[in-house]
Amino acid sequence: MKKVYTKLFYILPVLALLIFYACKPIASKFSSPAGYNLEKPDKFNMPESLLEISGITFYKGQPDTVYSIQDEDGKVFRQKWDIKDQKNVRFAAKGDYEDIAILKEKIFVLKSNGHLFSFPFAEAVKEEAENVKHSKGLVPKGEYESLYADEESSKVYILCKSCPVDKKKKTATGYVLNYNSEIDSLIPESTFSIDLEQIKAMNPKLKASLSPSALTRNPKTKEWYILASANKLLLIADENWKVKAVHRLSSALYNQPEGIAFDKDLNLYISNEGDELTNGNILKFKYTAAGK
Repeated sequence: MKKVYTKLFYILPVLALLIFYACKPIASKFSSPAGYNLEKPDKFNMPESLLEISGITFYKGQPDTVYSIQDEDGKVFRQKWDIKDQKNVRFAAKGDYEDIAILKEKIFVLKSNGHLFSFPFAEAVKEEAENVKHSKGLVPKGEYESLYADEESSKVYILCKSCPVDKKKKTATGYVLNYNSEIDSLIPESTFSIDLEQIKAMNPKLKASLSPSALTRNPKTKEWYILASANKLLLIADENWKVKAVHRLSSALYNQPEGIAFDKDLNLYISNEGDELTNGNILKFKYTAAGK
């Protein structure tokens, strides 16, 4: 009996430690911006027509209808949240379309070569848009996937994915256009640049590279939210494009993150392209104010 007690004396502490660590939550290697949990989304799976969903946006932040594009058809799609049935309007021939924005009752679509297509928002309910404007030469030659339009300032922001100006520098360059609704014209205004060395400063394990796939702005904080599909990153920058935080995204949730947007209630949405095994989807992250 004494031997049994002796064995228990050594075994019980070990068992206690095993139970403690088994019950202890495992710390996630992924982080989230304040107000959001990027690991607990409400997932909306897309129909086959939106397997390759790219950019997403809302009309004046109203969350009842999602407007989106996919990177092959020259169509703008619209859906009620969590309802797969979609309707669409054709605005151009097939091509590589990457992002979408709505500004001053106009829909803008960015092509990967930097060209912009625009047509009246009122034509979104038609089968084919009739008053389409194709704008070229507003930004230098390069590869682009990120578009954001600011309703208050009437400014349009386009961010390089891969541009000659950034070839020899650790930067991501962007361009600001001013939209004059009276003459329906976009006018190049200025440029901006993100110092990618700041990414390594935030996390030494990461490379000083980005390849942005989508861009939006937090309506409350005015911070820039920049998505990078290839790197599986969400970068947060202040109003002057200084990097404030970098969040790694789980490959289990984010198959190919290509679109990002906020609604008027500050909820965050990220769209993912699908593949042979995975549906395209939109992930919704409900905003939770601090202390709630």
